[in-house]
Amino acid sequence: MRYKILADSSCDVDDRMKGELEITLVPLTIDVDGTRYVDDGELDVASYIRIMNASSNNPKSACPSPEDYLKEIPEDAEGTFIITLSSALSGSFNSAMLARNLYLEGNPEKKVHVFDSRSAASGEVLAALWTAECIRQGMGFEEIVDVVEERIRNMTVVFVLERLDHLEKAGRLSTLKAAIANVLNIKLILHATREGTIDLLGKARGTGKALGKMVETIGGKGEDLSGKTLVIAHCAARDRAEQVKGMVEARYGFKEILIVPTRGLSSTYANEGGVILAY
Repeated sequence: MRYKILADSSCDVDDRMKGELEITLVPLTIDVDGTRYVDDGELDVASYIRIMNASSNNPKSACPSPEDYLKEIPEDAEGTFIITLSSALSGSFNSAMLARNLYLEGNPEKKVHVFDSRSAASGEVLAALWTAECIRQGMGFEEIVDVVEERIRNMTVVFVLERLDHLEKAGRLSTLKAAIANVLNIKLILHATREGTIDLLGKARGTGKALGKMVETIGGKGEDLSGKTLVIAHCAARDRAEQVKGMVEARYGFKEILIVPTRGLSSTYANEGGVILAY
């Protein structure tokens, strides 16, 4: 059976992963001062970040339409998996579900499943990696759905951002939590809840201590990490991501640690210096 993986562009797979997974990204769009940026392979992310941060207005993102998803479902695929941003943060999941339902009305013999990643960025990357791994192992469609849904439910996503203004203004983070972060160089350690919302996990004075505390949270569950992959997404902060990778390698035994740069949508909310871990 031939399967296809789609994801919205918050799935920060790099070009190598994109080719290996044979994944198609369906772009979100971002509006900055009336200019519309499409979060696709043509977007110059570094330039976009500069323009975004030079603006006094908050960027506004828009999820793909059902038609955007629908046109990317290949006719020759017997089964298609779509991975989206958390449904608690974006309408991307609902758009993908509408596309699924429309497609199946005309193609009842086919199969389409939409994964609500309950996360973003590196969390979506992990969901894509898990899906591709299950396909390579020869699992059937329903088994892949069960395995990946279970892993998403047990996934941990934790992150430290330098700036919280875009998250706050977009309603993704409470004004109170953002205000705390503006006092005395306090950095928040945030995480994705089981419902896919963003909540406070801890706080520290300064970025270095916050990154260290974020890494410490990995050991809090006492779980066996030897068979797990850790994905580190960063926004224009490769050195910081490498630093975090070094701290993780010194303390834990992940099977694999991958570093990826954020694309346009994730960069909008992570902003420069943001680091997002998912495992």
